[in-house]
Amino acid sequence: MITLDAESAPAAVMDAHTLDLLGFDKLRDLLAGYTASSLGGDLARQLEPSTDIAVVRKEISLVTEMVTALGLNQPPPFSGLHDVRLIARRAAIGTMLTAEQLIEVAEALNCTGAMYRYRMRLAEHLSGLIDHLSGIEDLGTVGKSIGGCIDGRGHVLDMASRDLAAVRQKLYDLDEKVKTEIRRLLRDPELRKVLSYPNATVHGDHYVLPVSVNYRHKVPGVVHRVSNTGETIFVEPASIAGLSADRVQLKADEDREVKRVLRRLSSEVGRVAKPLVYSLEVMAKLDLICAKARYSRDFDMYPPDVNDEGRLWLRQARHPLLDSFFRSEPVEGRKVMPIDIRLGIGFNLLVITGPNTGGKTVTLKTTGLLCLMAQCGMHLPAGEGSLVPVFRHILSDIGDEQSLEQSLSTFSSHVSRIASIFKVADNQSLILLDELGAGTDPTEGAALGRAILDQLDEVGCRAIVTTHLGDLKTYAFNNERAENGAVEFDIETMRPTYRLHIGQFGMSNALKIARRLKLPKALLKKAHRYLKKRKGKSGELARLQELRLEAEQAKVEALAARHEADRERAAFEQERGALAKEAAERAALNELRSNLKAGTVVTVQRFGTTGRVVKVDAKKQTVTVSVGIGQWEVPFEEIFPVLGERPV
Repeated sequence: MITLDAESAPAAVMDAHTLDLLGFDKLRDLLAGYTASSLGGDLARQLEPSTDIAVVRKEISLVTEMVTALGLNQPPPFSGLHDVRLIARRAAIGTMLTAEQLIEVAEALNCTGAMYRYRMRLAEHLSGLIDHLSGIEDLGTVGKSIGGCIDGRGHVLDMASRDLAAVRQKLYDLDEKVKTEIRRLLRDPELRKVLSYPNATVHGDHYVLPVSVNYRHKVPGVVHRVSNTGETIFVEPASIAGLSADRVQLKADEDREVKRVLRRLSSEVGRVAKPLVYSLEVMAKLDLICAKARYSRDFDMYPPDVNDEGRLWLRQARHPLLDSFFRSEPVEGRKVMPIDIRLGIGFNLLVITGPNTGGKTVTLKTTGLLCLMAQCGMHLPAGEGSLVPVFRHILSDIGDEQSLEQSLSTFSSHVSRIASIFKVADNQSLILLDELGAGTDPTEGAALGRAILDQLDEVGCRAIVTTHLGDLKTYAFNNERAENGAVEFDIETMRPTYRLHIGQFGMSNALKIARRLKLPKALLKKAHRYLKKRKGKSGELARLQELRLEAEQAKVEALAARHEADRERAAFEQERGALAKEAAERAALNELRSNLKAGTVVTVQRFGTTGRVVKVDAKKQTVTVSVGIGQWEVPFEEIFPVLGERPV
């Protein structure tokens, strides 16, 4: 794993089971698909949520700046970014690299130069990205040195060294002599009679003639091979055998010179190995930031407002994996339904009820996964201004999982999981429990569910619990730190809408569904009578729910207005601070200009060059400068002192 500095830590040791249930690995793979290099891809697949709020805010800010840079058509130049860290370290300890390895290193070195110049081009307000890239050195000169010696096919060029060029010139001259001799022999009519065909061929580094086996004695020389039929032998004529011996020696000289060039270039790589490795890790992190930004732009995401007060408010949140799935495999009429989720603002426990397949589990997974995304420094597929706290633990029990190895029932498996959750849960935890009290007798399940809700309340965590048990729907009426939520079901279409309504409790809609499915009217009337006997207080509960829903709607509107006011106030304070800073810098610059001495070198904006101060007139706010062969009176605002320059 790449580690740049202490600011990259700490990473939360999140519950592995929860990460698996929420599909965190799939999210990391999705993010890795947006990276431009293997280095960035590895970082994306190793991404872990952080519990340090300062780190989380910094990461989100960098992604926001990169979104801006991409919008300004300023994508980072990742061409040539390869993971050559091991190769560079080997070069640093004196290992000779191959030509192919040097080409790969050269591309990475050239990438540092491109990234260095990219930093210079970035807009000033992208200060986070500028600071992130500040440690990158332009190592492109070493890359160009390698490129000047080795071509793209891995061939060491003649210009790599004077001795190599001389040896290859001798080889070229020798080859010309051999070719001349071969052409002379082929023009001999007597010799042509004994050849199987009138051309020479090459065997290894030797030019040979195809001689019919019956005329072997007619062509003195060395036999290098025999044809498959045995009727032709390939003879290197004696007149060029001596030249071939010289050629072998020259080839050995060439190989020695090539290795000398490779060793020299490897040594150059070794000298810059440390800054190269550091630059690669900085660029890998930038690749990850850019991948987050591209993902954000692709799916219309926004940066969350991160807090350490336990306030969670996801506005129009979409499940990122479902969003991606429906985009890759579009189905008419199918799309991710945005939901609003709130915790830690007025209540800490949210009890969601409603029919099965109504979207309760999707709500849990959306909440958990978006909180993980925020703590990984990512934008969220949610509306602007969403609030996300930094959780120490995110713990969940979702789905109908059984432990076959321990021979546990579904209910026992859930209870065992909840017990393990309570061992680590604290007031900085998010707990997600699906179908609380299911898998056993409804009465006992509801009693156990209430006890679990009481324990969650006592821990002081943030929790979302789903259930279809009617007795748990009234829990929030007796606990001011709890609230009901309901997923919507469309009776007409017999399908869930996946909308979440906070302040309501869901109904099973069993009798309404039965009516739609044409059960006999007499049977339905009897069912209604039984229901009326069992729910003597149903009207009272409905009225209570209506009152709570009205209060919830008013609360949401008030929260939205307050949140918007807070954002506007923060933006105003930021703008005021920037103006104050700008005014202070301007005053300091004017002070420097007033105190300029004759002979000091300054930059003159109108000429785009430097000049020397001749005279300063603080009263008129002008400076007389000598530029070229003339002297010019220039206003203060066009003069910029050159730091480190003294009067001469």
